[in-house]
Amino acid sequence: MIPAKKFPALGSSFFPHETLLMGAGPVPQPPSVRQANTHIASHLGERMDGVVEQLKAMARYAFQTITPWVFGLSGPGSAAAEMAIGNLVHRGSRVLAISSGHFGLRMFEMAQRHKASVILFEFDGKDAFPLDRLRALLEQQDFDVVTLVHGETSSTTLNPELSSIAALCKKHRALVVVDTVCTLGTTEVLMDNWQLDVVFCGGQKGLSSIPGVSLIAFSPEAWESVVQRNFIPTQWCYDALLAKEFWHHHRYHYTAPVNGIFALHEALRLLNEETLPLRIERHRRSSQGVQKAIVKFGLTLAAPVATRLDAVVGFHLPLWLSSAALIDHLLQQHHVEISASFGSPLLRIGQMGEQCRPANVLRLVNALGESLEALGHPVDLAGAIDAASAQFGHKELLQYD
Repeated sequence: MIPAKKFPALGSSFFPHETLLMGAGPVPQPPSVRQANTHIASHLGERMDGVVEQLKAMARYAFQTITPWVFGLSGPGSAAAEMAIGNLVHRGSRVLAISSGHFGLRMFEMAQRHKASVILFEFDGKDAFPLDRLRALLEQQDFDVVTLVHGETSSTTLNPELSSIAALCKKHRALVVVDTVCTLGTTEVLMDNWQLDVVFCGGQKGLSSIPGVSLIAFSPEAWESVVQRNFIPTQWCYDALLAKEFWHHHRYHYTAPVNGIFALHEALRLLNEETLPLRIERHRRSSQGVQKAIVKFGLTLAAPVATRLDAVVGFHLPLWLSSAALIDHLLQQHHVEISASFGSPLLRIGQMGEQCRPANVLRLVNALGESLEALGHPVDLAGAIDAASAQFGHKELLQYD
């Protein structure tokens, strides 16, 4: 028998200091969400039935939909994407994958793995979306499903034409599948008004819940397509008809992520309590503060105003300054973490959920300014702090002083 070894506890060996997570996710969680994540209960008990029903009702508010077909699932936002595509796409399906970055390409690859006939429609997310090019393509070819990303975190760009794209696709009888992983709870998302058929998100971004659980909603039209499908999805766990047993009939599918459901429930409760308009405005102002501080530091924002994503702010360093060195200095000297991007020189700062609090924003700005100076890039730190602070009200600053 291989002998056991003694290892130090996780906290003392890997996380001796508290780190402020200000990257592209996961994000800090409110204390009540962390507390909810400590609860354990039977996933098939009567009390869990009530929790699930409330969670679905609160999720409908988050998605801005009245569809009954809302589900939670074990897995990140990418698992929800798998569920969306796996229940609508099969060999022979005609799929149009609209992409301006890493996550749009991910759905393209997912559709390919289901042996669909997939066309990739790429565009530069920094520019206005080419609606005329899409219109011409839809007039030439028929598609069963169109996939796209609302907020592309890899390039820190937003697609403000989502509603127009969806309307055009619906005119041509295609189902519209949308990744709102970073925009749900941070930016306006109107599932029903925008004619979106499947919308999904992860727990660990705008909702400030835990990673590893996600939400998905199917429009009645998309759900009818699931019910009428003539194929069996290749992924048993993410078969929506099987998932319906737990999420809509309170029967066994698999052992549900009870702690994650409780954390999601509390995160959605906080969202409903704050209300979407107030939360979106909080995110906008906080993100503006970060953006203004970055400009004050003499750095360049990655996306133009028209397509700039508030939820994840991208910026570039001078060519001589190492991104890895800045990330390391922030982490080692200030215990603040920001994100690199997917092989590009882009640096990213998250502005989602609990990241959008004055204390967190001002700590980030101070740490970023001091780190830039330490690495040889002089900055106006006081000016940057003033620029960020100006986005918050006096009461907010006093509350988090």
